Amino acid sequence: FKGNIDLNKLEALINKEGVEKIPFIMFTITNNTGGGQPVSMANLKAVKEMADQKQIPVFIDAARCVENAYFIQQYEEGYQNKSVAEIVKEQFTYANGCTMSAKKDPLVNIGGFIGLNDEELYRKVLPHLILNEGFATYGGLAGRDLEALAQGLYEMVDDDYIASRVRQVQYLGKQLDEIGVDIVKPVGGSGVYVDAHAFLPHLPLSQFPADALAGALYVEAGVRGSGLGTLAFAKTGKEPGEVIYPKMELYRLAVPRRVYTDRHMEVVAEGFRQLIKKRDKVRGLKLTYEPPLLRHFLARMEPV
Repeated sequence: FKGNIDLNKLEALINKEGVEKIPFIMFTITNNTGGGQPVSMANLKAVKEMADQKQIPVFIDAARCVENAYFIQQYEEGYQNKSVAEIVKEQFTYANGCTMSAKKDPLVNIGGFIGLNDEELYRKVLPHLILNEGFATYGGLAGRDLEALAQGLYEMVDDDYIASRVRQVQYLGKQLDEIGVDIVKPVGGSGVYVDAHAFLPHLPLSQFPADALAGALYVEAGVRGSGLGTLAFAKTGKEPGEVIYPKMELYRLAVPRRVYTDRHMEVVAEGFRQLIKKRDKVRGLKLTYEPPLLRHFLARMEPV
């Protein structure tokens, strides 16, 4: 359960910053930026107990909560005989609310929601929903999309489905591991995460190796992944020109649900096999446009 929150570090951070500066604690299950790693039920419970003592709300980023529940079922003691649906339900007993991007576990192409167990907070949120998205009964979504989302919430917790989905992701990870591509282990649920800095060691972090790999594999094999490294998480330091780089420079191969066969996973692996032969020729990238916010979504780049 490498997605767990370190309880000692969390308590130290709360004591250092002060409760008044922390509006809530957000759990991302599974941990997307850390390689799709799961969070244990014991960790969810322990964080909620600490948060309750400090009177800090806990929220769950629930986009991949079913994958997380599957890992709990497989690996955490006491859950082997429970259904994924039962485990999903228990996860939310350790939170005050959640955010859901429904394009992940709920199996639909658009939509999402905020779930709350606080009537007062719910009433505060509603005006923002109406102003920015749409009325409270539809949130800016078409009726057909709401119906698909409702159906997806039922289908996503089918035990056979989620087992098959995670197995396919792990199959891709096994293929890449066998040809010598460094990946985050164990393979998580949402996709396979490649260590882009290890794959392209000749590129400094200042040249965005993860995004350079994304471009190179797309050109080589038509495979579209995304960088989760310097472009997304680098920070400006205190000294002029100082850049604080993230600890991991990852390239994410997020596998769409109910779309591809295992043969497609083999095509992805073959793309890497061919790229390995010429990876020393992959050029780094430089920014040509950098927005003030969310640069990893909106920036433009070109080869160095």
